[in-house]
Amino acid sequence: MEIDADVRQELLSLPKGLAEEVSRNLVMVARLIDEDPEQAYAYARIALRLASRVAAVREAAGFAAYATQKYSEALAEFRAAKRMTGSVELWPVMADCERGLGRPERALAMAGEPEVQKLDKAGQVEMRLVAAGARRDMGQLDAAIVTLQSPELASSSVQPWTARLRYAYADALLAAGREDEAREWFAKTVEADKDGATDASDRLAEIDGVEFVDALDEAVEEDEDGDDGQDPAEVAAAERAADQAEYYDEDDDEYEPLDAPEADADADAETGDRRDGEAERPGDGA
Repeated sequence: MEIDADVRQELLSLPKGLAEEVSRNLVMVARLIDEDPEQAYAYARIALRLASRVAAVREAAGFAAYATQKYSEALAEFRAAKRMTGSVELWPVMADCERGLGRPERALAMAGEPEVQKLDKAGQVEMRLVAAGARRDMGQLDAAIVTLQSPELASSSVQPWTARLRYAYADALLAAGREDEAREWFAKTVEADKDGATDASDRLAEIDGVEFVDALDEAVEEDEDGDDGQDPAEVAAAERAADQAEYYDEDDDEYEPLDAPEADADADAETGDRRDGEAERPGDGA
């Protein structure tokens, strides 16, 4: 995994060896942030210690802190990156950090700031999602639903943000008790969510009362119960045959096949008689 050209350009301000070390840590942050955010955070802290004056490093540290729910730290890093670059790109995630800190009213205030108008379409949709989430945090479900109603939601074209926007709308409808409408929008989410980024299909099945059964779990349960459809007598016979095959070699001169269970009993009795007739020698059983 490589870092993008803009980040590489920023790293040119560092000595070559240091730039390479920072770059390696940033690559690990990007690689791990979804699967192991704590480990990604550790790499981000290393990069931050090495190059705290690089905006890309501050941004990466912010996202790593955000992924581990360290919202205060994330907000500080995002603010630092914004000061360095003058870009408003991080405005929505900064507002979401305010939500994470239990300050939804501040997130709503940020949604009304001039910075929002400078965002691209994806950023504006993200800001709308954050604002709707803030409304829900404040118990304003109807306002959250209205906030999500937009040309982007109504559009039939599928964009990178479409699935998440539809999902948020469906979830808000369901929370408001509007189940039929919620079902419709979860279905629309499934249509747009080709990569399975949301659990819309599961939510849709839940509304429809469909219960999925894992065939593997069923097989394990049958094994535990011992009910696999086989005759216990046949199983016992097969196990005896397997034991004979394991402990006796047909090429051995002393090999004598045992044809019936009675033979096992006779052999055990004979062995027992021999043992009863032998005296225990000193040291036996030590």
